[in-house]
Amino acid sequence: MSGPAAARPVRILYFAWLRERVGTAEEDVALPPGIATVAELIAWLQARGPGFAAAFSATKTIRCAVNQSFSGPETAVAPGDEVAFFPPVTGG
Repeated sequence: MSGPAAARPVRILYFAWLRERVGTAEEDVALPPGIATVAELIAWLQARGPGFAAAFSATKTIRCAVNQSFSGPETAVAPGDEVAFFPPVTGG
């Protein structure tokens, strides 16, 4: 990695049962080479261990926001971004 952008980690936030399964509310990670979208980030996270695999086993039930904007699997992720994962929110 070189340059200031490459050195900046991505902040990942986990909410509700995702936080319980991965064992942390947030972490800063350096993006591995080839990780450029939310879908690629999720696939990488799933491979990090059993807690992550369990948390991301049903990706259709997980919502994501990149830099506080709702995002889909094709959304770009770059060094310095904040990515939040959370279950669907229902109101009443």
